[in-house]
Order: sequence, then C-alpha cells, then structure tokens
Amino acid sequence: MGAPTDGRIGIWMTSALVVGTMIGSGIFMLPASLAPLGANAVAGWVLSSVGALSIAFSLARLSQLGGDGIQANIERQLGPTAAFLVAWCFWVSNWAAQAAVAIAGASALSWISPAYAGPDFVLPIAIGSVVLFTAVNAFGARASGVASIVTVAIKLLPLVGVILIFALRGIGPAPYEPLAPSPLTLANLATATALTFFALTGFENATTPVGKVRDPARTIPRALIGGTLFVAILYLVASTAVQLILPAATIALSPAPFADAIAAVWGGGFAIFVALAIAIAAFGCLNGLILGTGELGYAMGLRRDLPAAMAWTWRGNTPVGAQVVGSLLAVLLIAANSDQSSAKLFTFIILLSTAAVLVVYLAGALSAWRLSRTLPGRATTIVALLFILFAFYGIGKSASLWGLALLAIGLAVRTIMHLLDRRGRAPVVAPEAVAAPAD
Repeated sequence: MGAPTDGRIGIWMTSALVVGTMIGSGIFMLPASLAPLGANAVAGWVLSSVGALSIAFSLARLSQLGGDGIQANIERQLGPTAAFLVAWCFWVSNWAAQAAVAIAGASALSWISPAYAGPDFVLPIAIGSVVLFTAVNAFGARASGVASIVTVAIKLLPLVGVILIFALRGIGPAPYEPLAPSPLTLANLATATALTFFALTGFENATTPVGKVRDPARTIPRALIGGTLFVAILYLVASTAVQLILPAATIALSPAPFADAIAAVWGGGFAIFVALAIAIAAFGCLNGLILGTGELGYAMGLRRDLPAAMAWTWRGNTPVGAQVVGSLLAVLLIAANSDQSSAKLFTFIILLSTAAVLVVYLAGALSAWRLSRTLPGRATTIVALLFILFAFYGIGKSASLWGLALLAIGLAVRTIMHLLDRRGRAPVVAPEAVAAPAD
C-alpha cells in the first residue's frame, strides 16, 4: 500500500487540487455579468457544465495511462513535439494565471477598508502571496495538498451561505426575485455559455504532477470527474441563488454580488467575512497553480526542452527550480500591472494564457479520441472538441493568432535548447514517475 508519508497525494488532496484551482475569485463577481441575461444564465451554466465535464472526461481518459504527467501521457499518443507544445502552453498559461489570481486575492482584501485600496496595498500583497505559496509548495506536493484542503473548506463557505439563504427564503413568506426579462435567444445563450465556461476551467492542473499522485491511473480520473461535477453543480445552484435573492438591477451594478446577497440578510458584518473568503479562494487557486507550474517546468527540464535548472529538485523530489522560475515570471507580470502603460501588457498576457490553455484541452481531447474505442467515449470526445472550438471562437481571432505565435516561440525555444544540449541523450524520465500501488 502507498503510505500517507510517502510524499504523494491521494484522492482527497488531488480532488482538493481540482476544486481549489477551479474556484478562484471570478465566480464571486460573475453574477453581475450574468444577471442581465436572465434565464439564459441558468441554461448557460448547464451547457458549459456539459462542456467542462466532457473535457475533464478526455483528460481523465488520458490520465489512465499513468502518473508521469500530462506531457508524458500526450507524448505517448501524439508524439514528443505535440507533447512539448502542450506543456509549454500550459506552463505559460499557469504562471500568467498566478499573477491574475494573486492580484484578485489582494484586491478582495482591499474591500475590507478603503484605507487598503490602491496599488500601494494590492501589489505588495499580491507579490507576497506568490512568495508565500511558493514556499509552501517547496515543501512538497503534500504540503500543497494540505493547503488546498484548508482553503477549499474556507472558500466554500460564502457559496454555501448563499445557497442556505436561498433555501430559507423558499420556506419563508418572502418571494424570490424574478430573473431579468431577457429572451432565450442563441446570441444570449452563447454569451452566457462563454462566461460560465471559462469560470469552470482549472481542473486540468490535476494532470500535471510527475510521480506525485498515489495510484494515479485511478486517483486522477476520479478527482477530475468528481471535482469538476461538484463545482459545476455548486456554481449552477449558488449563482442562480444570487439571481433569485437580489433584484437583477442591483446585481448588475454590484462589485461583489455574493457579499451583497449575504449582507442583505445577515448584515454588513458578513460582507467582511465574504471578502476574506474571496481572497482565500484566490490564494487557494494560486497554491494549485504554483504546483502545476512547477511540475510542468520540471517535466520540460527533464527532457531538456527547457534549461536543466528547471529539473532541479529539493526534498521529496519537489521541483523547486521550476517553481521559483514560474513564480518570478508571475511577480514580473504583477509588477507590470503597476502603472497604466504596462497594464495593457498584463491584460494581453492574460488573454494569451486563455488561448494557451485551450491548446491543452484540444490535445487532451485528440488523445482521448485515439484512446477511446467505445461509442459513448467517442461521443463525449466530440462534445469536448465542439466546446473547445466554441471557446476558440469566443476568445476572438486576435487571441487565437497570438496563441499560434506562442506555439512558434515554444518551438524556437525547444530547438535552441536541443542544439545546446549536444549530448543527444534520450528524454529523461524521473524514476519517481512510477505509479504507486493502490491504497
């Protein structure tokens, strides 16, 4: 049996990684964008949940090949070049997302008091959070897993609180608020699906650990499907609950709809609690992203696709070298958001990271197609591919073209690294990347 002290993570910590990276700060502001869409928002959640689950199924099917990480598993199906491009795009997407969620978490803390508003508070806190959770991850996957479980438990509280208020109103005399009178049209439904679909991303980080998940062929697929399904249902119920607790016009103008919904029933003191929970949600997501960024850089470093320093490990085979490099890039991106002129660079890289993660989904779905031999498996993969194409359409032509440019840059980097490494050795596979026995 794999021992709990072997440094690897099991089903609970892997599931917490899935849930923790999916629930960031975005869901807590999303009702403001969805409220004017009325019933389209509810339908959008259903459709986007189907899309996210189909993609999670594709990645789960791929993960049944073993726990060597997503680059190794895609390499087995699509070859080393495609596998590198996936890892490269995934890596860029992750460290860019680190910067975004760190700023979101610090901004949530600034809601507690007007004295904390502004870049003089937000930027140091954002950078400090990256440093803190990089240090946590340096102690190994289990340390990151413990942090995931703790932060998930806290970030669920405001979502559960809104659902509780919704349920209590249902048995009380006060009626629910009507949804915005927006007609169910294809255009409105497409907008709602695009908004809700991107809120459901993040589950893919469970595929990144290299030799650090116990019984990975069973644990990772179960965590992917179970965690994604849990968050999809939670988001559908909690987001719809906000729309039925507060008037649509109030939600549309609210910077923090969940906080307003809770404060309207339980008082303003709870708004501070919600702000803290939102910050913790963002920082918990940051923790999972740092884990994933380190593992991806480590996998590329092992193959000499990136400098060998990326494969440097510390206690428990923790890829500290790759973690530090990814976090330094995130800190530089946070600093780039310090003034108006460089803020455009920040927005651009975040948009680019969205295109990059779609490359990961596409490769995962194509690999799952090759692995699936049954009609239900192939049908699920087709649904995933349709949603991925829809998502590429949703991010726009410019971001998609820049995504192609990112692929070209990755190929250039890999070519240079292989030329410098003239020893011509075969890709290195970590000895630790062996599936542990089942619990």
